[in-house]
Amino acid sequence: MMAHVDLCSGIGGFALGFQWAGLSKPVLFCDIEPWSRQVLAKHWPDVPIAEDVKELASDPTAIISAIGGRPSILSCGYPCQPFSQAGQRRGSEDDRHIWPEIFTIIQKVRPDWVVCENVSGHITMGLDEVLSDLADEADYAVQTFHLGAVSVDAPHRRMRLWIVAHNVGNTSSSGQRGDNGRWAGQKPENRCEDVADTDSQRGRRRNTQRQDAEDAGQPSRHTRDNTRGMESWLTEPSVGRVAHGIPKRVDRLRGLGNAIVPQIAQKIGEAIKASIDEARL
Repeated sequence: MMAHVDLCSGIGGFALGFQWAGLSKPVLFCDIEPWSRQVLAKHWPDVPIAEDVKELASDPTAIISAIGGRPSILSCGYPCQPFSQAGQRRGSEDDRHIWPEIFTIIQKVRPDWVVCENVSGHITMGLDEVLSDLADEADYAVQTFHLGAVSVDAPHRRMRLWIVAHNVGNTSSSGQRGDNGRWAGQKPENRCEDVADTDSQRGRRRNTQRQDAEDAGQPSRHTRDNTRGMESWLTEPSVGRVAHGIPKRVDRLRGLGNAIVPQIAQKIGEAIKASIDEARL
């Protein structure tokens, strides 16, 4: 399995999805939020956790050491506030804009694969810079996808931009070289649907189906599928949105709000794994 470096890790959605896909195991996390680091330490107690991407950009020794010369994948859900339509959209002028540091790490470490996630607003602000850096400066073949939680059968949209890049500058890079167009860059569909569609007919129908099954004491069709490793969509996590006395309630809400959908990471991981396996034939 590949060595996985997860920057801006949050609560570990990328690590979980890639593990479900049988693609990689995490070797290094990095997150600035103390509560997120506690969650990561609980679920991956043997994986070191850095605190600051900017420090890693200045000295990537910890990343290089963690990879140890193995085939590698780097993931990052870098801060969305500079691009989000829910904010001021200050782009590169926002203090939370850390793509330059992420790109510095990519250039110094040269992982075989890079997968990034951000909000839909990034499509119309900042994405051209990211694609140009990866493709023109770093010699990665890049493809973008606009996918939401609804694409893995969740009852809400949560549309996000996903960037998948393959290192074609290193001839020893694992997997398929990108000159066949498989990972050639493309512009994603410009749709900006970042919030849960709780009133959709699809969502109401699923909620009714789940409730009917639970009332009858029967499992609904949204139970855990162990063959795919996907969590069910039976209910939302109990984080106390309207309750009092829930431990770390604000941290839990922030962690869920910032988290990626690991089921999508799993699908991307499966596609990368299939590309690598095909190249070995």
